[in-house]
Amino acid sequence: KLKKLLEVYESRLPRSKYLPGDFISLADLSHFSFMRYFMTTEYADQLDTYPHVKAWWAALLARPSVKKVMVGMPPDFGFGAFLCKEYIIAM
Repeated sequence: KLKKLLEVYESRLPRSKYLPGDFISLADLSHFSFMRYFMTTEYADQLDTYPHVKAWWAALLARPSVKKVMVGMPPDFGFGAFLCKEYIIAM
């Protein structure tokens, strides 16, 4: 399931900087906690297989607002982390 999700992201991101378009939106932010948790797992190196997802993630992390929110934020924060755990278990 995790591979499929990353493939969906990868197929969408060549057309725009963010998931729905060229501007950050709630769609990107709703996937943030999922990716934040994913990047703390043993599978994080799989991101190298998805260059557009990797660029999208880097763009999110570079935003001052995201940097501010991440201070003190645990990696398993939010529903996205729960979903990511479920996807990893299904691998």
